[in-house]
Amino acid sequence: MTKLKAEDARRAIVEHTRRLGESAAAAGPDAAVPTTPGWTISDLVEHVGQSQNWVSEIIERRITDPTQLPTEMAVLPADPREWQAWLSESAQRVAGACSDDALDAPVFNPAADERSGTRFWMSSALNEAVVHGFDAANVAGRPADIDADIAAALISNHLAMLTSPTWEMLRSESAHAIRGTGQTLQWLAIDTADDAGAWFVERRPGGATWQPGTRQADVTVTGPARSLLLALTRRLPLTDREAADINVDGDTALAQHWLDNTAHVSG
Repeated sequence: MTKLKAEDARRAIVEHTRRLGESAAAAGPDAAVPTTPGWTISDLVEHVGQSQNWVSEIIERRITDPTQLPTEMAVLPADPREWQAWLSESAQRVAGACSDDALDAPVFNPAADERSGTRFWMSSALNEAVVHGFDAANVAGRPADIDADIAAALISNHLAMLTSPTWEMLRSESAHAIRGTGQTLQWLAIDTADDAGAWFVERRPGGATWQPGTRQADVTVTGPARSLLLALTRRLPLTDREAADINVDGDTALAQHWLDNTAHVSG
C-alpha cells in the first residue's frame, strides 16, 4: 500500500483543512456544492470539523470496541466568521491525536487490514480534508492542488476500504455490484516514483481485490495521481479527459461501472 510518512500526513491534514476553510469563507455558507449533491458549504464545513473531532476522540480514548465509538458530535459555530478557527482547531486536534506515540496503539480499524487503527483514521482524516477541500475550492473558484504522493496514498486508502470486510458489511449493495468474474482494472499515475502509483483491481465472484503494481488489464486509466483520485472519488468525470487529464485504454464502461458503484460513505 502506498504510504505517507506520518509527519507528512499530519502536516497535510492541517494544510488542506486550512485551505478548505479559506475556500468556504470565499464561497459563503449557503453556496451549493455540486460535487456533494444536496450539500451546502455549511454542511461541508460541519461534516469535516465534526469528523476530525470524532476521529480525535477515538484515538485519544484508544477505542478498540466499535460499539463504544463516540455518539456526540462537535457543534458547528453559528457564526460563519468563526468557522476557519473552528476548523483549524479540529485539524490540529486530529493531527495531535495521531502522534508518533499513538501510531501503533490499539485502536479500532474499520478496514480490518494490516494498518493500525490510528494509521487508518489518519488516512481517513486526510482523505476528508483533501477531497472535501477540493469540493470547497471548486465552489469558490480557487485552485485545489494535491501533491502526487498524497493523492497516491489516498488512492490506496480508498481501494483498501472498498475491498475490506467492513465495506461488505456496511455497503453490501456496493460490494456486490463490484464483484465479477475476473474483470480487471488498472489505475496508473504518471507522476509518482516506481510502482507507488500503480493499482491493479480484480473483480472476483467472492469480492473485489486490489494489489499494487502493473499487469495486463481489461481497462487501464492513466493520468496524474491527483486526477485519478478525483475521478475515483467521483469529483471529476472519467470521460472529461481534457479537465481531468486522464486517458482510458480499454473497456471504458467497465471503469465507469466501478466508479458508479463505489461512492464513499464519507462523501
